[in-house]
Amino acid sequence: MKEQKKIAVVGAGLVGTLLAIYLKRAGHTVHVFDRSKDIRTVEFSGRSINLVMSDRGWKALEKLGLDAEIKKIGIPVYKRAIHLEDSSLNFQNYGKEDQAIFSLSRGILNRKMVDLAEAEGVQFFFESKIWDITLSTATLHEGLTERGEWHDLDYDIVFGADGAFSRIRHRMQRQSMFNYSQEFLKLGYKELHIPANPDGSHKIDPNSLHIWPRGEFMLMALANTNGSFTCTLFMPHEGENSFEQLKDKATLEAFFAKYFPDTKEVIPNLVEDFFKNPTSYLVTMKCYPWTYKDKVALIGDACHAIVPFYGHGMNAGFEDITILAEMMEKYGNDWETVFEQYQLSRKPNADAIAELSYRNFMEMSSKTADDKFHLQKKIEKWFSEKHPDKWVPLYSRVTFSHQPYAEALAEGEKQNAIMQEILSIDKIEEIWETEPIEHRILDLLAK
Repeated sequence: MKEQKKIAVVGAGLVGTLLAIYLKRAGHTVHVFDRSKDIRTVEFSGRSINLVMSDRGWKALEKLGLDAEIKKIGIPVYKRAIHLEDSSLNFQNYGKEDQAIFSLSRGILNRKMVDLAEAEGVQFFFESKIWDITLSTATLHEGLTERGEWHDLDYDIVFGADGAFSRIRHRMQRQSMFNYSQEFLKLGYKELHIPANPDGSHKIDPNSLHIWPRGEFMLMALANTNGSFTCTLFMPHEGENSFEQLKDKATLEAFFAKYFPDTKEVIPNLVEDFFKNPTSYLVTMKCYPWTYKDKVALIGDACHAIVPFYGHGMNAGFEDITILAEMMEKYGNDWETVFEQYQLSRKPNADAIAELSYRNFMEMSSKTADDKFHLQKKIEKWFSEKHPDKWVPLYSRVTFSHQPYAEALAEGEKQNAIMQEILSIDKIEEIWETEPIEHRILDLLAK
């Protein structure tokens, strides 16, 4: 028989709420603590990047039978729409014709997840500030302020799902032999907005991820179900084309007229949104170990925060839950082994998706506008359709499969080396769709 545990989840974000449902379904008492107000009662803050759900995320939801409910609040996205500086458009499919990622508003999804968790019997405690934890007893310390009076909350197990600046991890960091690093990108981001047409329809294609690649900076947009788009401007904090340079209305409008001329008609509130919404930071955080005995475990961004350029922060966090659930089924009441096997499985894959996400900024901001890159994608698509057993493109491995991220990264590096050799062949632009090229790729794969 499985022992019923009293479990606390710190953090009512997407990973915390889904984890809470899994734990509740497994028969445990589950309390979720979050220092913010109930997200269902507040207007979302204007610092979001729309989420994209892909196969790894759907797998975690499917196991609970929640996938259909979430698909209702998302929009399928089949391709990238690349907006070039001359205002022309290029399209790049993500995978096969029917393969899509789903655009989801973070705020709407988070509200939905809290509703679903409450319906399962999970208890939420909002505006509850957890400042510390006693690891050996899984005792949370809650209080109004960090230096004021605290009171103790006793649990059998605590999960830290409280994000990149986790208080639970902060306590774990003060142990010996705990490795920790964080690295901020020189880039930041700012949320902008494309409103719906008066009739509620979308101003641009809702089934594409729109990218305006401009090298060191880029704009992207993902559709919402209400006809609007959430746009995100990624730029360096400092330097020539940077947030520090865009200090007034005239400079901002001149910058957009020069680099994003086709947005003039679709972003009517550019100036208002730009100066109202905060400039946010991007961080990669790594640590290890993720667990303490059979008492405490970190999950999601609390142990592996990544930059958003592969759209896999949420998907990686949801896959953490899938693996944790598998270990719970395998090892039952032996929580120390559950935790140990969970972190051994997930750590190398979390490091791999962090690397992939970092590299994908270069692809999205520069390479998507590059002719050589377009040709590479065409050759890969042509070859993979002829030999689907021999070549699955890296993006498909990461997004449309459950292959461990670390394996996908290793295979992707091998494939890219082959493609660079193919692209260096004389007059490849004219001869890529030929038998000699096909055989050359097969030879290189066999090495």
